[in-house]
Amino acid sequence: MAKTADYYQLLGVPRNATPDQIRSAYRKLAKQHHPDTGEAPDGAERFKQISEAYEVLSDPERRQRYDMFGSGQGLGDFGIGDLFETFFGSEFRRREPRGPMRGADLRMEIEVELIDAVKGGARTIRVPRLETCERCEGSGAEPGSKISTCGTCNGRGEVRQVQQSVFGRFVNVSTCPRCGGSGKTVDALCTRCRGEGRERRDHELPLDIPAGIDDGQQLRVAGEGEAGLRGGPSGDLYVLIRLREHELFRREGDDLVHVLRISPAQAALGADLEVPTIEGATAPVKVPGGAQHGQMVRLRGKGVPHLGSSGRGDQLVYLDVAVPRTLTKEQKALYKQLHDLEGAPEQRDESDARGVFDRIKDAMGGE
Repeated sequence: MAKTADYYQLLGVPRNATPDQIRSAYRKLAKQHHPDTGEAPDGAERFKQISEAYEVLSDPERRQRYDMFGSGQGLGDFGIGDLFETFFGSEFRRREPRGPMRGADLRMEIEVELIDAVKGGARTIRVPRLETCERCEGSGAEPGSKISTCGTCNGRGEVRQVQQSVFGRFVNVSTCPRCGGSGKTVDALCTRCRGEGRERRDHELPLDIPAGIDDGQQLRVAGEGEAGLRGGPSGDLYVLIRLREHELFRREGDDLVHVLRISPAQAALGADLEVPTIEGATAPVKVPGGAQHGQMVRLRGKGVPHLGSSGRGDQLVYLDVAVPRTLTKEQKALYKQLHDLEGAPEQRDESDARGVFDRIKDAMGGE
């Protein structure tokens, strides 16, 4: 339908029409133009247009958006057939042949260590799913049994019943209760799957985890969902990734955060230290003199690889200046001397203060 078409004109109602007026107008026009009942050559297109108009104008929020912006934003997941069936029953829904049916998609969740998300690699997962029955090969019939056309539905897979309603005489179509919609019957059902053609089994599947994958991301494995019916293709498998917490690192995007505890002397004077990396090795980090609690030192290229591209993030080392809870007699004396120097700035000698810092550092074991 052209974007310039007016939904109110299509239904023949004023712009201030009530919901009951809109519903009544749609019922009348839908019955008149439905392709299975109407005789107009453009009935199918006309029915599609009025159904779209009703879908928008019957929803208060979408009607308000349409009145403001002139856009109904489509029908969404609720199709025209579903809309018409709401008023007139399932007899007008177009039937699809009861042939092969695609299997259902499966979703599962796995936990991954942070190092596995950084390096990537393969792992084996166990997937419980419906697979094609090995005994009957999906036919649902016991090997050697006879397969015949269903006598109840004559192979159509559906049965019809005539009903009367306020709109006239209608035909109610339902799945054949005897053959379950397949259109075929067998002398003996498969003793393994009891005629379903599928059986539940646990399947071990290799899963390739790409380097750089993050918590909450999803992997799609095509064709590894449940088996289809009547020879239909299998569905897909979707694997949701959850990262386990790491005792030394926290992930922030493609960066890794690590907290390094240092002493007040190391913060004041600076220090050359080593920090662990995610691969299990260590890397040098230089603590600048006068470092503050919470200050960050960046190690380039020590983070997580960028998913699907080259390069990787950084390791962010946050400094945690730890004030000692207990002091030895010598440490107390040194801190007292430092306190006295800080309390008398006009008498402070920077070389003396640095000497105190060095003695505090030595007294604390060179931390």
